[in-house]
Amino acid sequence: MRYFLIALILLAVVSCAVDKKKEPFTSVHVETLFEDSLSVRAIEIMGNSLAFAANKGAFGTIDLATGKLRLNIQKYHTGIPEFRAVGHTSTDFFMLSIANPALLYKTGDTGEMELVYKEEDDAVFYDAMTFWNDKEGIAMGDSMNGCLSIIITRDGGNSWKKIPCSRLPKSGEGEGAFASSNTNIKTVGEKTWIATTNSRIYFSPDKGINWEVLETPIVKASQTQGIYSIDFWDENLGIVVGGDYTQPEKNKANKAITKDGGRTWQLISDGQSPNYKSCVQFVPNTQGKGIVALGFTGISYSSDMGSSWQQLSDEGFFTLRFLNDSVAYAGGKNKIAKLTFRTE
Repeated sequence: MRYFLIALILLAVVSCAVDKKKEPFTSVHVETLFEDSLSVRAIEIMGNSLAFAANKGAFGTIDLATGKLRLNIQKYHTGIPEFRAVGHTSTDFFMLSIANPALLYKTGDTGEMELVYKEEDDAVFYDAMTFWNDKEGIAMGDSMNGCLSIIITRDGGNSWKKIPCSRLPKSGEGEGAFASSNTNIKTVGEKTWIATTNSRIYFSPDKGINWEVLETPIVKASQTQGIYSIDFWDENLGIVVGGDYTQPEKNKANKAITKDGGRTWQLISDGQSPNYKSCVQFVPNTQGKGIVALGFTGISYSSDMGSSWQQLSDEGFFTLRFLNDSVAYAGGKNKIAKLTFRTE
């Protein structure tokens, strides 16, 4: 009898889990948390805080419980860096500037940001960064001397080393990434995917030791076209979005999905909405079916793995990160906002 009762309890638990199937979003409520004359393209959720970095040397945090803002300015000699990439471990926050010189800072023991990497060259331009774990992280930038710029840390971000071109695939002419949302790199376990302006994917199976190039069908006829953002649900299911920010109404060959880890890609909703987007993220707890893509063209949502989409809002943003399966935070022109997705 005891085993029979246990079986009934387990069956009830499973039945409840099935009954709690995630309903599709029907709308989104946008609540502005912070307004300033900044371009916020890089945000990270760190515990109970939203960390961000922007242009004009600005960086800071927003307490997600109280809304309290901490805003700081990072100067470098007489210059003011522009930050479009951030990352974090369980203990530290990192921010990386674009253009020359490239400056990578981490939170220091004294409470001040500490410069842990600097690269000086007229061609230097870093686009995105992330971490595999608390010790190992990666940042990427535009091509220099025939290969992508890729730097890696293996000691928690205290030091960074650039991968020599001899260990990387040859880059295409002018190949780089769009530093628009800090979502050019995605990692799952030891696997890493980097999406480029040439609509190609640089793939590493072993945390940046070996690399190969995979092709996608995303449009790439001009310098303003290509992949702007990449995300993976797991090591097989992934999505890329992009298009052309100078022709944002275009929606041909700007969205594609893979189900084999990036080996092959298929266009989705081709010639249909959404149009140009700068960031794409899978919605948590949706088995990879829920996807949100946004840009200055608004917020779009799919509940069927990208086959069809609906525009939830015309309000423009550059980037977003999900806190859970119904709340996300977004950075945009002059603002940071909380996005609450609703099912009715």
